[in-house]
Amino acid sequence: LTSSLPSPSSNQVIRSIMEQYEGSTEGDVREQDRLLPIANIARIMKKVLPNNGKVSKEGKEVVQECVSEFISFITSEASERCVHEKRKTINGDDVIWAMNTLGFDAYVEPMAVYLGKYRESIKLEMPEKRQKTGRPRAESNQESGTEVSAEAPAPATEGEKATI
Repeated sequence: LTSSLPSPSSNQVIRSIMEQYEGSTEGDVREQDRLLPIANIARIMKKVLPNNGKVSKEGKEVVQECVSEFISFITSEASERCVHEKRKTINGDDVIWAMNTLGFDAYVEPMAVYLGKYRESIKLEMPEKRQKTGRPRAESNQESGTEVSAEAPAPATEGEKATI
């Protein structure tokens, strides 16, 4: 009798193909999906160096690992707070709370100041956008720190589309 199951060599071939396609068969996240792009890291690092300063590939990779891990660490803590509060969206206040909870006290005040300035700049931009698009101004939700609108937003025009 012959078995209808694939032979071990067939399993190995399938696993190899899946690893190449997905990055891993164990459910692991691919490295390129886990880490910030090295070009972005290098650009940020270069800004603080003197004009003739250089950073080795190894130096960039170490910083890439560290900042990616830091972001994951903070985001995980903020996410746990949102799950506990039955919310789906992490906001700036959650990130600041997570940093404080995890002992990054030196970053809490500068981040809070930045978040306040960011929110102010958004408020200042809103009347301009409303005039251009004819959409109603979004109202601020004080509890979650997010903005909500009673109407569904209209599709963005070509001039409004932005890339990050």
